[in-house]
Amino acid sequence: MNTDNLNTFSMQIASRTDNLEIIRMFVADIAKNLGMTEEAVYEIELAVDEACTNVIKHAYRFDSTQYIDITVQTNSRKLTIIISDRGVGFNPDQLESPELRIKKHARGGLGIALIRKVMDEVTFDIHPGQRNEVRMVKYF
Repeated sequence: MNTDNLNTFSMQIASRTDNLEIIRMFVADIAKNLGMTEEAVYEIELAVDEACTNVIKHAYRFDSTQYIDITVQTNSRKLTIIISDRGVGFNPDQLESPELRIKKHARGGLGIALIRKVMDEVTFDIHPGQRNEVRMVKYF
């Protein structure tokens, strides 16, 4: 496996909504320093904000004693963000489509669809109570 000068940045932060700005700044600063466009930086911030909000609300159910792990890996081709938690998991394949949620006038539930739209690759590795992970990739 060619890591192509892989750089890794990590942070662990309490699962609280008032930490979302710190998380956004962390990933945005890395993306900006890599020379990503303003639009790409915005999309990355949006995706990370949605993923972390899902962890806070759904995986940890607003339990601020829990932690979110954020890892950013970069090389000359892409930026990879890994958001992980040890909370309640979910099956991303069982989520209703955004169109169906809109037709039903259902609130929420559009975050993962948004993440998939703004990022180039999105994968989930779910092991409830052990380690849940969303991996998001943005290519240069």
